[in-house]
Amino acid sequence: MGGFYHRPVMLGEVLEGLAIRENGVYFDGTLGGGGHSYAILAAKTTTRLVATDKDEEAIRAATERLAPFAGRFSVHRTDYKNYAAVLAEEGVGELDGVLLDFGISSHQIDEAERGFSYLKAEAPLDMRMDRRSKLTAEIVVNEYTEERLVRILRDYGEERFSAQIARNIVRERAKKRIATCGELAKIAEESIPVKFRFHGPCARQTFQAIRIEVNGELDGLKECVKGLARRLKPDGRIAVLTFHSLEDRIVKEAFRELSEGCDCPKYFPVCVCGKKRELELINKKPITASEEELEENSRSKCAKLRIARKIGNESDDRGIH
Repeated sequence: MGGFYHRPVMLGEVLEGLAIRENGVYFDGTLGGGGHSYAILAAKTTTRLVATDKDEEAIRAATERLAPFAGRFSVHRTDYKNYAAVLAEEGVGELDGVLLDFGISSHQIDEAERGFSYLKAEAPLDMRMDRRSKLTAEIVVNEYTEERLVRILRDYGEERFSAQIARNIVRERAKKRIATCGELAKIAEESIPVKFRFHGPCARQTFQAIRIEVNGELDGLKECVKGLARRLKPDGRIAVLTFHSLEDRIVKEAFRELSEGCDCPKYFPVCVCGKKRELELINKKPITASEEELEENSRSKCAKLRIARKIGNESDDRGIH
């Protein structure tokens, strides 16, 4: 499979949460290596799957992996946020289930030339999930203003030393263009006070922030999650795996907005807002990986799984007071 590999995180929990149906139509917006998709298709012999991914290598490997289910799945090379166009092309209206897994694949991290890892010192600063994109990490690091870099590092990386790191990036790039992961990692590390350098990899948050910027990972995320949830049939399920707090907060907020009904003031005798509950939260707190999985796959440590069920047009409990 072209060397592409990715161990699906919380596979059992995802399958249980999706509650796969006979003749169900499922959307996997983040296909990756195809591990979750394989399990969805294997769960029922009548399941149909529509999947998207931006990574050409992932699509090639996953398509090969899913070959036993030929005729029951289709894959589109595009961002999952383009789900409306993809489903229209497939002639799909409503869905029985949706899966979004925002994890970076093991292959993307470990393949040096992709430039995702601060551990690959000689790797080029790339970080593109879709290699057709013109924006790379090298462009962000070398051409963004200092103020913009501070905002990205602070907001996307939750980096407390964002100002120092951005200032030092600008200083170093004035000498020569910053071109490798090792160069950026060194700047990040040297920007952090010595007493804080033993609390984890110093460059992790910097690399996370720039990767999010390069791939537009948070752009329109909440509205996309809400839009996909609204595509579900009654009792359909949506499962979302996140790997950092920014994503999880956005997903939590999207689920909250759809799971709350009437928000009229309590003193109104009847509901006038017309807002209905659309989702029921299957788990109010995110599910995390088991101890066994953590031992086998350290990359599941940060994973959080949220699952919700479409409740359809149930009557709101806010009628006449």
